[in-house]
Parts: sequence; structure tokens; C-alpha cells
Amino acid sequence: MIRIGTSGYNYPEWKGSFYPLDLPTSKMLTYYVERFSTVEINYSFYRMPSEKTLTGWAAIAPDSFTFTLKAPRNITHDARLRDCKEIVEVFCTRARILGSKLGVLLFQLPPWLRKDEELLDTFTDWLAPDIRAAFEFRHASWHSEEVFERLKAKNLALCITDSEKATTPLVVTADYAYFRLRDEGYEEPDIARWGDSIVQHSAGLDDVFVYFKHEEAGKGPEFVQMLEKKLGSS
Repeated sequence: MIRIGTSGYNYPEWKGSFYPLDLPTSKMLTYYVERFSTVEINYSFYRMPSEKTLTGWAAIAPDSFTFTLKAPRNITHDARLRDCKEIVEVFCTRARILGSKLGVLLFQLPPWLRKDEELLDTFTDWLAPDIRAAFEFRHASWHSEEVFERLKAKNLALCITDSEKATTPLVVTADYAYFRLRDEGYEEPDIARWGDSIVQHSAGLDDVFVYFKHEEAGKGPEFVQMLEKKLGSS
């Protein structure tokens, strides 16, 4: 299944373009889950979600909906994946509260963190087999066959990221795939090309997760709808 959503949902600037102008902030998630199939939660990067918050999200969303949680920055940016096994275990345990509505855990590494295969091996050993995780490597040194093979060996996803500056190699390393489409200036032909690439690389996969960037213009939801239309026509 190809699931398409945005990075976050709680954006007042989307009122008038996606959300109705008079929609209360407290109703944004309810409105969102009725229209899209997944969301990437960025809030969790800044603060570990409470059990109450996760239980509340799960109660609002339909059974077919999934939440992706971005890993807390004290794992990826402060600890830089080192000596943080206890925090990782807490994060995974907390994420499991979502049950079948848990999609993927996204570990976005800082752009200055260079390839360290031993570090990656140690860190990924802490992830239980039932956890689906994607790794966004923002230093080009990580984009190597050695790293891709390590991810494949543990059925972990390479986060394929597209931005104004660069695009991650289109390599699928798990039985699910993860795309972050971050360019704010996509036109319909760009969305169509990404649709073709996603279809091409998703054959035989259990799930594919695609997230568009949040930006003040509120184009993210529009991009979701454009891609859904493209994939529907395909």
C-alpha cells in the first residue's frame, strides 16, 4: 500500500487552503485523518510524546491510518546515536502504544555526522525486529553500498529524500520504502515523475510511505492530492 501524507498537520497557516477557516485547532487531526492515510509527526523530534498523547492520536484515527514518529533530537543530534540505548528503548516502547497504527520511526541524522559503519551496526542492534525504521542520512558519505547492505540485512529503510539541493540515491533496502519530498516548488510534472519512480521502486513491497514538506504556503496537502491523483490514474 502506498501511503501519502505530510510532515505534521497542526498548522494554522493551512486554514483557508486545506483546513476550513473556522476549524478549531483541536479538530485539525480529526479533519486530517479523514482525508489522508498517514502523517509524519515532527513534534516528537523536540519532545517525547506522552502516553496520553499517543493514546489520543490512536483513538482519533481510523484503523487504516498510520503515524510515523520522528526520533527525538537527543538521540540523533545530541547523542549522535551513541550511548543512548535506554532512550531508544523508551522511544520504541512509547511508539508501540499506537499499535497497528504505528508506521515507521524516522531517524534523521545531522548533516555534519559522517559515515560510521560500526556506529550504525551498534545502533541498529538496539532496534527490535518488530520496529520499522527509516534512516535519513544527510551527509553524502553514508550513501554507499556498505551502508545499504547493512540496512538490507536488518530490513531497515533508507529514507529517500528529495530537496532543492540534492536527492538521495533511489535504493530500497527493506520490504517497505520511505520517501521525504522536501522541495517547496514542485509542479505537476515533478509530482508525476516522482509518482512513476515510487511505483517503479515499490513493486513487491508491503508498504510505501511518502511525506511532503510543511511550508507556510500550505502546498503540502495539495501535493498529496496531486500524487494521489497521479497514482490513481496509473
